[in-house]
Amino acid sequence: MSYYKILGLETEPFSTSPDPEFFYQSKEHKSALYRLRVAIELRRGLSLVLGDVGTGKTTLSRKLSQLLLSESGLLMTMILNPIYESEKQFLADLAERFHIFVSTSDGSMPTILDYLKAIEKYLFEECVEGNKTIVLLIDESQKLTDPCIEILRTILNYETNEYKILQLILMGQMELLPRLSGIKNLWDRIALKYMLNPLDEDEVKELIEFRLRQAGYVSKYPLFTDGAISMICEYTQGYPRRIAMVCHDALEYLVMHNKEVVNGDVVKELIRKEMKPFQAQYG
Repeated sequence: MSYYKILGLETEPFSTSPDPEFFYQSKEHKSALYRLRVAIELRRGLSLVLGDVGTGKTTLSRKLSQLLLSESGLLMTMILNPIYESEKQFLADLAERFHIFVSTSDGSMPTILDYLKAIEKYLFEECVEGNKTIVLLIDESQKLTDPCIEILRTILNYETNEYKILQLILMGQMELLPRLSGIKNLWDRIALKYMLNPLDEDEVKELIEFRLRQAGYVSKYPLFTDGAISMICEYTQGYPRRIAMVCHDALEYLVMHNKEVVNGDVVKELIRKEMKPFQAQYG
């Protein structure tokens, strides 16, 4: 039997996979989600969401995708790992994702210009003539090379007098910030700039309780004491991914040691075990 069933749970509550159903909407995540949807609805073009590793960018992108794909008149594709060897490979992938046929007059391999013309034609046909909203979301955007970023800047030039015909969302780590801010003719075109920060202690508690409820926990007794939550907040510095990992280990600890509640002593023991290899190496 899985450990979570022993604790009265229906499923794993603290997986680090980006499941939209376990997406806790902190004040910042809720604000980011709302502002992204407004930017897309108004067809404002480029939106940028930055945050350190583990702040919930990928889960946010999955939640946004879930919401947008349920809307009619909207076409969306996501790139989760944007590693390309060349601009042409990047453009070929974009064409394939949007089902764009790229032809040449002599039947030769398409050039970068051929791809750009085909993408421009597609965007105008679908967005302007077909009145659809086209969304491209790129996660881990810090992996994009400078030439690929330049391709995106070129595509963002496609617009009507009223709106941009491609809604581009870049989600990435903080290392992307100086790269984009250094490209003035791109930085000035970013309609939404948003930075995700770690959670405060109240939000850490809400996240833990939310995930437990989503996993089917219905007891009137809390599974984590306030003291444990305070220690988890301090140790993880409020990063959702770290919180999930510590809480997962804490629930396993309860089952293995036949305990009923995660208190400060449990969290202290988990931290001690996690830090022991580093203390042995660097102590």
